[in-house]
Amino acid sequence: MSKSLVVVESPAKAKTIEKFLGKNYVVRASMGHLRDLPKSQFGVDVDQEFTPKYINIRGKGDLIKKLRDEAKKADSVYLATDPDREGEAIAWHLAHILNLKPEKACRIEFNEITKTAIQSAVKKPRAIDIPRVDAQQARRILDRIVGYKLSPLLWRKVRKGLSAGRVQSVAVKLICDREKEIQAFVSEEYWTIGAKLREKVKAPLFDSELVLIDGKKTTISSEEQAEALVKELEQAEFTVAGVKRRERRRNPLPPFITSSLQQEAARRLGFTTRKTMMLAQQLYEGVDVAKVGPVGLVTYIRTDSPRIAQSAQEEARQYVIGKFGDAYLPAKPPVYTSSKQAQDAHEAIRPTSLELTPDILLNSLSRDQLRLYTLIWERFIASQMVAAVYDTLTIDIKAGRMDLRANGSRLKFPGFLAVYGDTKDETEKDITIPELTVGTALKLYKALPQQHFTEPPPRYTEASLVKMLEEKGIGRPSTYAPIVETIVGRGYVERVEKKFHPTELGFVVVDLLQEYFPDIVDVDFTAGLEDRLDDIAEGERSRTAVLKDFYSPFASTLAHAEEEIGHVELPVEVSDVPCENCGQMMVVKHGRYGNFLACPGFPACRNAKPIVKEIGVNCPKCQGAIVERRTKRGRTFYGCANYPECQYTTWDMPLKETCPVCGSFKIRHNLRQGRFSVICGNEACSTREKEAVSEKPAPKTAKKKSGGKRG
Repeated sequence: MSKSLVVVESPAKAKTIEKFLGKNYVVRASMGHLRDLPKSQFGVDVDQEFTPKYINIRGKGDLIKKLRDEAKKADSVYLATDPDREGEAIAWHLAHILNLKPEKACRIEFNEITKTAIQSAVKKPRAIDIPRVDAQQARRILDRIVGYKLSPLLWRKVRKGLSAGRVQSVAVKLICDREKEIQAFVSEEYWTIGAKLREKVKAPLFDSELVLIDGKKTTISSEEQAEALVKELEQAEFTVAGVKRRERRRNPLPPFITSSLQQEAARRLGFTTRKTMMLAQQLYEGVDVAKVGPVGLVTYIRTDSPRIAQSAQEEARQYVIGKFGDAYLPAKPPVYTSSKQAQDAHEAIRPTSLELTPDILLNSLSRDQLRLYTLIWERFIASQMVAAVYDTLTIDIKAGRMDLRANGSRLKFPGFLAVYGDTKDETEKDITIPELTVGTALKLYKALPQQHFTEPPPRYTEASLVKMLEEKGIGRPSTYAPIVETIVGRGYVERVEKKFHPTELGFVVVDLLQEYFPDIVDVDFTAGLEDRLDDIAEGERSRTAVLKDFYSPFASTLAHAEEEIGHVELPVEVSDVPCENCGQMMVVKHGRYGNFLACPGFPACRNAKPIVKEIGVNCPKCQGAIVERRTKRGRTFYGCANYPECQYTTWDMPLKETCPVCGSFKIRHNLRQGRFSVICGNEACSTREKEAVSEKPAPKTAKKKSGGKRG
């Protein structure tokens, strides 16, 4: 009996799909791209309509031969690569390698790897979508033009080994611009005044805050002014001037798209964008579930649309009714709209089956897979539920020429929060204030002046950078994670406590590009180029026209910059560490795996050493100094300075504080959301289970407020 060949991208996906299709199908993996532009040369003929020169990727010859042999034996061949532009391009390359005609019905597409979706897809093969292929090729060629034409210029003018990217350069500029805002920011002092009030002696206290003076909002800018107002309050009579009761509704969030999944996984789970996408890909391609077998657990993970299939909505509604009851179900299924930049090619990220609850998958998934799946599962269910309802009470209070306000709230009906109580809810605890009536006299227990300082906008985290890229229309769902990894890997930015800090190299390169290639780092220009790539995918523009429009001014600017730019000297950072060989003060250099110290007398003196930061704690194994180190991906850990002789390491920061029971140093064990526990560093110590499980740094008297605006 003849068999059909189905070609997918990964072995995990092949294993899952083969189970659904049965013995008449053979499923093989291409392991991603089999053809690409050559690494050793430009590979694009700009004089011949920007024709790319594709070659088979080195090392994949045996795999190509096996796929060709399988295709020759098969009665029909189906190309089942990912349902996006990259997947469409891979299918087009596969068609070329396997001698298939792209216009024939050889392409199958599915949004989820389930039995129903796969069996339906093989019944509806289609031709390869050439406009989508052209859009992917245009992106690839644009990136090749910038990378292979601009990077050598940076090599010659700044430093060997640098490179520039069309989208990554914009991301670096955003981070550099934010850093300049922070450096230019001037903090301003301001004060707020709270008051603890009650109706009568021994009645419950409640909090209020000064909001108006003489009927106007007033900035309190000094301690003297605050103290004068406190004295005035202490002499005033307090009377309830108004009482307002209302009901506030908090609507559920839409199901995840790629960017919101990356942001929420970073915020709630501490995952990098790369880790989030790696785990999500595993959940999409298929996991071996006990008593079920291989199955894809979530829908396609690269999407910018929050829409949901009708069948999935019906399944969610049945689940909500069965689990929570009719009161938690909206009368009509909610509809979530996409952003203007969205391609809307795929539905939102959701579970493929609500029967596979996180509890059922407890023993089938790794810890991190389960955490991410639970996040997706709960977000989807919550998105199909009714809003949470709060009862709120606002009391306006008159105190002489001053007006104060007290706000209270109580969760009346949890709605979607019964499933998805995100971390923001920690700040929405019930705030109880007594039931009062207009004209009621109140007594002041204590006036509470508090000092604040305005603070600059925060540095970008991975989550906030992805959010900004999405809002600005920079990149697309499949590019966010590579953008982040690339700018860190090239040394343009550093992760410090999960925030991005631009390096001196990042500033130099961005300033150079800003001066000579303003379009490359211009947010609007780059976003407009993304729109033109979308137009190519829709068949509304030609690939060649878009490339010509970009290349002509770029080539002219490149020639001008080659003549105008002299050699750019990077600032030298001199350390306080003398060279053991020649006595000169060593300087900070940047290498492939981060910063290190080198002798400025190179090449006469070739002394170099890693930068170590001692934390004042001795190693429990050899009594050497514990130093702070970084992994190749920038994650901080702690190890003995006597490595490799002593291989003691820990992810948790050792503290100078010692354990009263065993004498070992204590460690700061990181939890989630900035929380941590301080426990004994000795795993065998009996105190570890009794230590506090969660604590935060004590609040300072002078609090700060973000954004540079007075509160």
